[in-house]
Amino acid sequence: MMTVILAGGLGTRLGDETRVRPKPMIEIGGKPLVWHIMSIFASYGYREFILALGYLQEVVKEYFLRLNQLNADLGINLASGEVCSGQGRKLDWGVHLVYTGMLTATGGRLKRLAPRLTGCGDFLLTYGDGVGDINIEELVRFHRSHGKLATVTAVRAPERFGRIKMDGDLVADFEEKPPEGGDWINGGFFVLNEKALDYIGGDETSWETEPLERLVMEGQLAAYRHEGFWSSVNTPEDKAYLEQCWRENRAQWKSW
Repeated sequence: MMTVILAGGLGTRLGDETRVRPKPMIEIGGKPLVWHIMSIFASYGYREFILALGYLQEVVKEYFLRLNQLNADLGINLASGEVCSGQGRKLDWGVHLVYTGMLTATGGRLKRLAPRLTGCGDFLLTYGDGVGDINIEELVRFHRSHGKLATVTAVRAPERFGRIKMDGDLVADFEEKPPEGGDWINGGFFVLNEKALDYIGGDETSWETEPLERLVMEGQLAAYRHEGFWSSVNTPEDKAYLEQCWRENRAQWKSW
């Protein structure tokens, strides 16, 4: 089953870091965020990827061109410039890097990939900025059990800080990092039938508006509830949080 990752956005809320790299290439533990996401899928046997690129696409392409070399021992003849790759971990991923426009919306990027997805039946889709300990096998099994065109993984809005409820100037209630999290939100990690592509208009279509709204109206969108760990990277604070998790061996999304 093919996995599509939307990796073309600007990531403006991350500040200076995204001036030189797209958001999916922001590093956590020395590895790009998109590598972490792909490793989650690969750990469940889903190793064929399409990355929908846009902003600073060349940074993503250069990384994957050099990835196996970076993971391997190298022998370099400085006189001739000859390079020999030695032992090292070589990933057995199939990675298709497809430019889908600079300012194309999320649905438009997916629509541009339609020729590559036609005939595949079901495929996986997620964003290039979110990780979690989602069981991909269970997600796919759930999708196939209900017969709808689309499944979204519903996650709890992360509650990283305590809640304070106020009554005038007095604190009425204080709760430190409530374990149940917040409301259910779209966590990405979709499973889609290729027919869902027909719900997308053109480049300007946001996947999260008209297509999903229409799927909801027609009763074709099911939700896989994930109560475990999930986090996106939208701000420097989000990045710092995941860095801390990785550094302290608390990276719950690491399934490999």
